[in-house]
Amino acid sequence: MFFRRFLRKPITRSKCDRQPLVRLGQGDFTRDIHPEDLAMPARTAEHDEQLDLRFLTREPAEVYHAKAKDYLSSHWLAEFRRCPLLYRRKRLGLIPQRESTAFLVGRAAHVLILEGRERYEAEFAVGGPINPKTGKPFGSATKAFAEWADRLGKPVLSDEQAAVIEQMAASVKAHIFARELLAIGQAEGVVRREYAGHPCQVRLDWINPIAGRGLVDLKTTDELDSFEFSIRAFGYVHQLAFYRALIAEAIGVTLPVHIIAVEKREPFRCGVWVICAKVLDAAQRENEKAMAELSECEQRGHWPTGFESLRRFDRL
Repeated sequence: MFFRRFLRKPITRSKCDRQPLVRLGQGDFTRDIHPEDLAMPARTAEHDEQLDLRFLTREPAEVYHAKAKDYLSSHWLAEFRRCPLLYRRKRLGLIPQRESTAFLVGRAAHVLILEGRERYEAEFAVGGPINPKTGKPFGSATKAFAEWADRLGKPVLSDEQAAVIEQMAASVKAHIFARELLAIGQAEGVVRREYAGHPCQVRLDWINPIAGRGLVDLKTTDELDSFEFSIRAFGYVHQLAFYRALIAEAIGVTLPVHIIAVEKREPFRCGVWVICAKVLDAAQRENEKAMAELSECEQRGHWPTGFESLRRFDRL
């Protein structure tokens, strides 16, 4: 099992004689964590048996998004599953897409955590112009701020937003499982393949080539206590099933799937989930059913709302 392999190391007599920092797992999967276990693991023979990542394409985000009109993505499939008519109107550009502040913070956190500080500082600016009369930064809604941001030519984060992102990155780095999953691999790799009768593309947060690690998706959340409800509510399993299936189309290998989630507010907790294969299999079947329905809608030119039939409400 992955987490057993993930944490298993030879236990010496000296370790057994000392009190661990924490004990993880139950039964056969019990593992004592000592201070030295929190350091970066030494390279082992397992690291030498790695997935070849050359099937991934590296390209700027704007290039990937510019091709969205020609490919089906997990995002577009989720829109179709929710409402075919809404999907069609968004595809035609009749409904504009807007980027929220929360989305900006999440995107910046992804860049810092997955691609590193150099890329983060190249893609985002922090702060703002100073008002000489007050000695404080102009507000983000002022003309002076807008002109300053336009000259920079990149998204601007407030000092408060930047501080939150730093806390999130530190939390992910401090989590033993998250750190192991992100210790080796490639961020933001692109895969394009024909899948279920549609040209598809995905941009993957992270692929760890070591056996048992596989696909890693980073999520930001308000709080971890209800994150498992968010997994269902936001269709994360269907998204990751789509990713997994497209990777399998590319390399003929079905990878394990993990989610790293980190809070966007105090105490900035980080958690890691492994998604069970049978759950992903079920979501993949639902995805492929929706893709068959999408093909039918395209052929017939008919885009239903999903609420055409009479419904019965029988619960108080």
